[in-house]
Amino acid sequence: MLVRYLKFIVLLALTSITAAPAVATATKSDSAPTVYFYAWGGSESVNSYLNWVSEEVAERYGIQLQHVKVADISEAVTLLLSENNESDSKIDLLWINGENFKALKAAEKLLSGLPEKVANSRLLRNDLNWRDDFGEAVDGQELPWGIAQFQLVFRAHVLAQKAPPVALEPSELLQLAMRYPGRFSYPKPPAFHGTSWLKALAYELVREPRELQKPPGLANSEQVLQPLWHYLDQLHPYLWRSGKEFPGSAAQQRQWFNHGTLDNAVTFNPNEVPALQQQLRMTPAARAASLGSRALTNFHYLAIPRSSGQQQAALKVLNFLLSEPAQLRKSALDGWGDPMVINAPQGAAKTDNGTLFPSHEEPHGDWTTVLEQQWLQRYQQ
Repeated sequence: MLVRYLKFIVLLALTSITAAPAVATATKSDSAPTVYFYAWGGSESVNSYLNWVSEEVAERYGIQLQHVKVADISEAVTLLLSENNESDSKIDLLWINGENFKALKAAEKLLSGLPEKVANSRLLRNDLNWRDDFGEAVDGQELPWGIAQFQLVFRAHVLAQKAPPVALEPSELLQLAMRYPGRFSYPKPPAFHGTSWLKALAYELVREPRELQKPPGLANSEQVLQPLWHYLDQLHPYLWRSGKEFPGSAAQQRQWFNHGTLDNAVTFNPNEVPALQQQLRMTPAARAASLGSRALTNFHYLAIPRSSGQQQAALKVLNFLLSEPAQLRKSALDGWGDPMVINAPQGAAKTDNGTLFPSHEEPHGDWTTVLEQQWLQRYQQ
């Protein structure tokens, strides 16, 4: 009888030891909030970084961060604008700027007061003019988490006569295109980098750049942009395939650059060239240049929908993304290489080797559509 009782006690103990972890894990999984983060999924380095973020917020806060990869954040904007439920959106956090932010702000879809709700916003650099997004006041409805600056990339021999940092005037670029016919191109608008190329050129060529800070008028938009179209008419015959065809994206153009088809590429990350070179994904014979003395510069932001059912968890994730560990990791050249928007932690090693040129703001957001439509009408009919 005593033996049977002892066997029962041992069996009960073993069962308890085996079952306990399963019960604990199930409870933690069931209670962990999930934050659906809608963000661009077209970059291996960005995706890898967000995988790291997911692991960190799970360990630190017990939050499951789900990166919902989109080709264009306008997909998330369309989804939010179509939602009627004010408390249970499919989107809890999104990567956004420009006209997409403007659309959601106008529809009153975004949580306000973020600087007061996100403690690490106090770490943001004071020298960054992030409170206007493509001419639209941020009004506390988004916070920056990275810096973007439009730059050109060339093989070193193209810029051999230029000491860095190189700022090319449009006239100098035209001369280079004539010297190396068929070796230059740019992404086809309305691809983001293609439209950015048009904006950067417009700032250098239009007679009154201040006009680009105001909404375009139907009567004067063609007149304002006439110098831009005149310049492209001169440039296109010397581009790849005589300007009749264009790369579909900056990624495709960079691929052609790496394969030797083209001698130039474009980027909106001032650290991209040294980062890709360190990762052996771009030729060492590559150098960045600014188009004009000032480079088109903007920020990418994070925002939280008012209809999110996980606002508090999303705020914790946003706060972490502005923390010193997250910003340092993001700027590392062996990863994403995206510049920090916070003050560098004291004693932190320098993580970027790119060049930030003097900057000018994005044009008013309404110029985006005008530039794209007029370009398509002129060059893709």
